[in-house]
Amino acid sequence: MVWLIPVLPLLGFLLNGLGRKKVSKGLAGIIGSGTVFLSFLISVYVFLSVKGGNTYVAHYFDFIKTDLLKIGFDFQVDQLSSVFLLIITGVGFLIHVYSTAYMHDEEPKDFAKYFAYLNLFVFSMLLLVMGANYVIMFIGWEGVGLCSYLLIGYWFKNSSYNVAAKKAFIMNRIGDLGFLLAVFWLVAKAGSVDFHQVFAGVSKLSTTDITGITLLLFVGAMGKSAQIPLYTWLPDAMAGPTPVSALIHAATMVTAGIYMIARSNILYTMAPVSQTVVAVVGLATAILAATIALKQNDIKKVLAYSTVSQLGYMFLALGVGAYTGAVFHVMTHAFFKALLFLGAGSVIHAMSGEQDIRNMGGLKKYMSVTHLTFLLGCLAIAGMPPFSGFFSKDEILAAAYAKNPVLWGIGVLGAVMTAFYMFRLYAMTFTGKFRGTHEQEHHLHESPKAITIPLIILAILSVVGGLVGIPEVFMHGGHRLEAFLAPVFAQSNAVAAKHHLSHSQEYMLMGISVAAALVALLYAWNKFSQYQKTDKEETGLGKVLENKWYVDELYDSIIVKPVLAIGKYFNNVVEKKGIDGFVNGIGKAVNYSSRQIRLLQSGQVGAYVLMMVLGILILFIVQLFL
Repeated sequence: MVWLIPVLPLLGFLLNGLGRKKVSKGLAGIIGSGTVFLSFLISVYVFLSVKGGNTYVAHYFDFIKTDLLKIGFDFQVDQLSSVFLLIITGVGFLIHVYSTAYMHDEEPKDFAKYFAYLNLFVFSMLLLVMGANYVIMFIGWEGVGLCSYLLIGYWFKNSSYNVAAKKAFIMNRIGDLGFLLAVFWLVAKAGSVDFHQVFAGVSKLSTTDITGITLLLFVGAMGKSAQIPLYTWLPDAMAGPTPVSALIHAATMVTAGIYMIARSNILYTMAPVSQTVVAVVGLATAILAATIALKQNDIKKVLAYSTVSQLGYMFLALGVGAYTGAVFHVMTHAFFKALLFLGAGSVIHAMSGEQDIRNMGGLKKYMSVTHLTFLLGCLAIAGMPPFSGFFSKDEILAAAYAKNPVLWGIGVLGAVMTAFYMFRLYAMTFTGKFRGTHEQEHHLHESPKAITIPLIILAILSVVGGLVGIPEVFMHGGHRLEAFLAPVFAQSNAVAAKHHLSHSQEYMLMGISVAAALVALLYAWNKFSQYQKTDKEETGLGKVLENKWYVDELYDSIIVKPVLAIGKYFNNVVEKKGIDGFVNGIGKAVNYSSRQIRLLQSGQVGAYVLMMVLGILILFIVQLFL
C-alpha cells in the first residue's frame, strides 16, 4: 500500500488540474482534501507497521540502468520517513481543509487549479522523503521547487508576486546545483546513490570525498531550507495565499534540507568540518533572522523570519550531532508554525486583507478562537513549558551546550528574541484598542468552522506534541521519539563521541533559557499591549532591522544589477550586433549578389557570345600556365 501514499495526491492533482473547468468548488475541495486525508490514513498504518519493527525498501522498476550504474525507483519505509509522512499528510490535510474556506472567493476553475497545485506540492514532498536513493529524493526536491513557484505566484496578475515566485525558483536552483554535484560525486566515488549502499560503504570513501559531498549537499539544504546566504526568498514567499505559506513553512519545502541531512547522518558524522559549517551557518541564520523579525510589521513577514530563525536551530542541532533533536523540532515546529500562519490567515480574512499589525489591535474580543489558538502557538514557539516548543528547543540547546557553551549562549539569545518578537506580534494584534478603519471594525468576525477547526487541532498538537520527547531528566527513558528513531541514527551514534550532561546541568540550562525567554515575553507584552499608532519612523539600528539589514539591496547591487547589465550587453551587442549581424549580413550579401548577377541576364545574344569567348580565353590561359 505504500505506493498509494504519494499516488493519491498525484491523482488529486490530475483530477482537479485536468477538470478544473468542469468541477465545482465543493468537489474540488473534496478531491484535494480527501486524497491527502487518505494518504494520511495509510501513513498512520505505515507508521504503526514501522513501530512494530517492519522496515523495508520497495523496488518498483529500474529508473536508470547501465553496465556501471543501476538506480531503482525505490521507496524506503523506516522510522525517519514514517515520521515525516505523518507530518506532511497530517498537517497538509488540515491546511487543505482550511483552504476550502480561505479561498472561497476564487473563481471555480482557479479554485480547482489552486487545489491541484497544493496536491502536487504534497506529492512532491512525499516523493522526496520516501525515495530510497538520492536521485528519487532529487526528483521530489525539484518538484517542491516547481510547486513553490506556482503557488507563490498563484495570483499572477500582480507583477510583484511573480517577482517573488521567480526569486524563490532561481535561488533554489543555486542550491539544487550543489545537490546535483554531490550526487555526481557519489556516483563517481561510491558507484551508487542508494542510501543503504552509500552508508554501508562510507568507510571506503576518503575524508576529502565525504567532506566535499556533505558540503555540496548542505548547499542544496541552504537553498531549500533558507539558510545564509540563500534565505531571502522565503520571506518574499509570503506573496502566495496564506495557506500556501503555512504549507511551505510547516509541512513541506523548508523541512526538505533538514530531512536530507538527517537521512545522510553518517556522512556528516564522518565529516566534522561539514558539521561545524552546518552548526555555524545554522546559528548565524537563527540570530540574523530573529533580529530582523524584531522590527517587521507585516504579520506574515514576522512569521516568515521566525521560520528562517527556527530552521537555523534545526541546522544547529544537525551540526552538533543531535539528529533526533532536529527531527523533533521539525515536528513541533510543524504544529505551531502551521497554527500561527493559519491564525494569521484568519486575522487577515477578518481584516479584509489587512496585514500590517500597526492597523490591528483588540481583536481578541471579536475572534476568541483565533485569539486563544494563536496565543497557544506563541507560547509554544517561545519555548514556554510545558508546550511542545519547550521540549524540542531545550533538547537542541542542551546538545549545543555539550558541544560548546558558546553555541548555547548564542542560541539562548536567539530564544530570547523569539519570545520578544512573537509576543510583540501577539500584543499588537489581539490586545489594546482597535486601530483599523470603522469599515474593518464593522466587518470583524470569527472565521468559519473550516478555518477554526484546523486551528483548534493544531493548537492541541502544539500543547501536547512535545510529550513524545520528554527529556530523561523528567522521566527516565521517556524520550520515545529518540528510542523510535534510534535505528536510523545507530551508525552515527556508534561513531560519534557522546557528551552527556548531568541532571543538575540540564535543570540549570532549562531554568536559564526559560527565565530569559519569560522576561522577554513579559517585557514585550507590557510594552505593546497598549500600543498606540504613530507616524514616527524608525531610526538608527531600528531602521536597519526594519529594512532587513539591507541584504536584499546588497544582493541587488552586487548580483542582480551586474547580471542584468551583462545580459543587456549580450543582448544588444553580442546577440543583436554580433550573431544577428552575422546571420543578417549573410542574407544581405546573398541578396545583393543575386541582384548584381541577374544583370548578366540581359537577353542580348551579342553579349552572351562575348561572354562565351571571354570564358574560353580564361580557360585557355589557365590551362596554358597550369
